[in-house]
Amino acid sequence: MDQTRLDRSDAAYPTALNHYFGKDAPLSVAVLGNLEILTHNKLALFCSVKCPAKLILQTHDLAHALVQAGVTVIGGFHSPVEKESLRILLRGSQPVIICPARGLTRLRIPKEWKKPLDEGRLLFLSPFPDNRHRSDIQMSLYRNRFVAALADWILIPYAGPSSKTEQFCREILAWQKPVYTFSYTSNENLITLGARPLTPGEDVEITLRSLERS
Repeated sequence: MDQTRLDRSDAAYPTALNHYFGKDAPLSVAVLGNLEILTHNKLALFCSVKCPAKLILQTHDLAHALVQAGVTVIGGFHSPVEKESLRILLRGSQPVIICPARGLTRLRIPKEWKKPLDEGRLLFLSPFPDNRHRSDIQMSLYRNRFVAALADWILIPYAGPSSKTEQFCREILAWQKPVYTFSYTSNENLITLGARPLTPGEDVEITLRSLERS
């Protein structure tokens, strides 16, 4: 399967990128996989590298619930919590969008990703040129903004105080994006910023039903 590129003049180019990035919107987006997935409502997942054990378990439980609800999830899937969530999501039948912090040319696709890609439920997107084969901090930050711009809702299971993820949460809340986090003492920093708290059980189920209907 060959990659294609969407230029800003293409009808399929996401208008959200122009809205949130303005003049800094990518000139083109590399695409590999089923582009129709891009039209779905999408939940973005971000989590700090270090995460309390209780929140790791809650995130894994939620990933299983997202599979059952058929919610399309988008992310860079870089941190350990994100990677394990991706492993759970790819075992389901709902679509997933992966956004590497690098170009798609020469991207190594693990064997466990090939089946969902062939089945048309996996999409790779990158805002970077083909010759950018190695990511750096600035590319990762831009990728995260790219993911958040494309998403309809954002879930941040945990962001350490004064961390880059917390600062990122502050930024996307300023975009008026709906941001969720788990109701837990370790997330008081995010809730104070304006993230919507979710408690295990009913709150999560209500939210998933809402996402599923959207």
